[in-house]
Amino acid sequence: MIKIDKVRALIDSEGIDGLLVMSDYNRRYLSGFTGSSGAVIITKDEKYLISDFRYDAQAREQAPDFEFVLQKKGLLDFLIQFMKGKNLKVIGFEGAHVNYNTYSRLQENFELTPLTDEVEKIRMYKTSDELQLIRKACEIADESYEFILKYVQSGMTELQVKNALESHMTKLGASGASFDTIVASGYRGALPHGVASEKIIETGDMVTLDFGAYYKGYASDITRSFAVGGVSDEMERIYNIVLEAQLKALDHVKAGMTGAEADKVARDVITEHGYGENFGHSLGHGFGLEVHERPALAKSSDTVLEENMCVTIEPGIYVEDLGGVRIEDDCLVTGTGLEKLTYSSKELFIL
Repeated sequence: MIKIDKVRALIDSEGIDGLLVMSDYNRRYLSGFTGSSGAVIITKDEKYLISDFRYDAQAREQAPDFEFVLQKKGLLDFLIQFMKGKNLKVIGFEGAHVNYNTYSRLQENFELTPLTDEVEKIRMYKTSDELQLIRKACEIADESYEFILKYVQSGMTELQVKNALESHMTKLGASGASFDTIVASGYRGALPHGVASEKIIETGDMVTLDFGAYYKGYASDITRSFAVGGVSDEMERIYNIVLEAQLKALDHVKAGMTGAEADKVARDVITEHGYGENFGHSLGHGFGLEVHERPALAKSSDTVLEENMCVTIEPGIYVEDLGGVRIEDDCLVTGTGLEKLTYSSKELFIL
């Protein structure tokens, strides 16, 4: 397993005896185990999955490459006893996920090395199995957008649209939404994270719909903006600027760029049209097991994009008391540029 090889290379480079992983997403990534409680311990020669009796059969089925160890007492007490029994003395731990009480107990018993975000850095590179699931999650999002365009009508509330959209995604095989669906209409479109409300969608509104599906643990994340019965000249102009910026980023972002260089491609377009101050968030982010992962496509990001990373491309413009537009696609970084994973039409759709 390439991911385990990378962890063991990390163990060697850090001079530790083993890595302790307790966070849900990283535990699942390394072992395949989807239970809600447990830990993974990886050493130079062994890899263990520890959980309680509730997950005995599940753990053995989902993580056949790991030695399953049945937890006999509280998880932390059992981990300390187990690692001492294996003569592990220098332990790497997830600095971003371990709480103070857990850290204090571990520190009393071991020499600790924080490995903050190191597993997350490995997760940036998607395997072929992961990409297959991500592609399906994206397909569900695309099909659901086509459905919702036929469903939405003036007079509906944003919440009605959200509920119909999420229900349709589950009918297509999603386990649920990958985040709290954003439906922001009219003046609420100026809120980049305007989750669905009781606001009624009215004729003349621009509607921003940001949503995604979870499929077998992997996320998609797509945004489209459309109009209801026509929009003002300014909102149509804003839409076309955002689309220009998004298309340019899709065409120019590639492996070898930093996240900051990628962000600049789209940001320069929006700034040149006079709306630079109205693009307040980053161009995009990684996604996979979580809807927001490394790498960041942001002004401050020095992470270099490489093949097999999955990223979003999502410029936006938001004008207070008027509305907003965001257009987002999921993409795979390849050797020649970006491969789009979402295909929904981006022409300005007017209901």
